[in-house]
Amino acid sequence: MDYRFVEEHKERVERALHMRRSDFDLNTIEELGQKRRELQQVQDAKRSDLKQLSSELGKLFKDKNTPPEMLEAKKEESASLKKAIQQTEEVFSNISTELSEKLLLLPNILHESVVDGASEKDNPEIRKWGEPTPLDFKPKGHDEIGPALGLLDFERAARVSGARFTYLKGWGARLERALLNFMMDLHAKAGYVEMWPPVLLHREAMRGTGQLPKFAEEAFVTQDPEFFLAPTAEVPIVNYHREEILKESDLPISYVAYSPCFRREAGSYGKDTKGLIRQHQFDKVELVKFSHPDRSYEDLEQLTHQAEEVLKQLELPYRVISLCSGDIGFASSKTYDLEVWLPGQNTYREISSCSNCEEFQARRAGIRFKPSTGGKPRFVHTLNGSGLAIGRTLIAVLENGQQKDGSIQLPKALAPYLGNELTIPAA
Repeated sequence: MDYRFVEEHKERVERALHMRRSDFDLNTIEELGQKRRELQQVQDAKRSDLKQLSSELGKLFKDKNTPPEMLEAKKEESASLKKAIQQTEEVFSNISTELSEKLLLLPNILHESVVDGASEKDNPEIRKWGEPTPLDFKPKGHDEIGPALGLLDFERAARVSGARFTYLKGWGARLERALLNFMMDLHAKAGYVEMWPPVLLHREAMRGTGQLPKFAEEAFVTQDPEFFLAPTAEVPIVNYHREEILKESDLPISYVAYSPCFRREAGSYGKDTKGLIRQHQFDKVELVKFSHPDRSYEDLEQLTHQAEEVLKQLELPYRVISLCSGDIGFASSKTYDLEVWLPGQNTYREISSCSNCEEFQARRAGIRFKPSTGGKPRFVHTLNGSGLAIGRTLIAVLENGQQKDGSIQLPKALAPYLGNELTIPAA
């Protein structure tokens, strides 16, 4: 966040921190800012003195009657002042760096519509679509269905890669590929430009979207500590326009990208350890928008509806919730979660998060636009949303399509991607 904004809107920032249940110490930022201001004043005074002293030295050099000892004294005074300025500059630089590092750990402010709440239990439901199909048998979870039909192999993956990895086999691999192509085609038809990004990302790219330094323990870093595996396609796509000034007439710019995603899931042990829910490696289709600040919340609604369209066409019941202040992400000002119905768990589970980060990421990554009416460039607002997490969609398709005889009935929307074969036979 911008230090000036924090300084000028202290009450708003403090309220956002309180609503987030954050223990971030804003006083540290204020103290560093005050020290930097004081040093700047000292620097300005010393530079003014040096300028005056340089002028005096120039006159003394021109005056042939100047005593050598006076000239030497002034030269020593000038050298001493230059050294003092250099030392102050080093302290100023160190304080500025420390202030910047503290600001990188400060979460985004919240949109006024975000509900004050402590946890996911306080997230208000916005709408529902579809009704769970009544079943006259006890539904199974995907972690039972997949291995039984030879679609998912958790045991061999554990031997090869460890916990939270999976082999997709036969119909499992085929269904994953069909879902990927279906989602990319659907979003491309809606006007999103297709992207296929790199998944090896520089540290600065991770910092640009807010993954670093806050969530360093969640990331997979390579042997070269400057490079990370992508936790989501959001990172390379948002950074696509890094340090650029866009045209206002081009906004909003909409991209859709697929990438494999890699997350350590640090701190989540013992939670969702079965099946595909929380993997170290998974596939996801991501929607990203670069929006005009005056229209970004309209664009957030559009992006969310676009993600919902995937679930509608796959005939999967879902609900939309708005994340409360205690559950919302670090970089987000407002987030909608889509939760799909999973009969094997008899509950709704998250399958997409659609967020407006306002200028939080754009400021980090230096992404601005030039107003058509003139004036200084302004930061764009960045939006992102899963459209969707493919593994979790596969879970929903398997669980909602399960039949009493053990077969799986697949959604009609996938017919063109599966050669019109829409039944996975029972074992």
